[in-house]
Amino acid sequence: MRVRPGAGRDRVGGRYDGPHGPALIVAVGAPAVDGKATEAVRRALAAALGVRPAAVTLKVGATSRDKVFTVAGDVAGRLVELRDGTS
Repeated sequence: MRVRPGAGRDRVGGRYDGPHGPALIVAVGAPAVDGKATEAVRRALAAALGVRPAAVTLKVGATSRDKVFTVAGDVAGRLVELRDGTS
């Protein structure tokens, strides 16, 4: 996913066509300092997917705007909806 820290409000949705393929955009109000933005992204993603925050785990990108999370549960369809704006 592509993270936008320091946003005016938290928002999960949209597509970022980055070097590793299409990614979900997550904007959070938290600053990119001391892992605050990463934690805010984890919680925002969990809320958007309807899972507990503990079900979302950071795998790659602790200090990068491009991050990879794993999510426990069947959320693939919802991720595509959020990324591509389909319902």
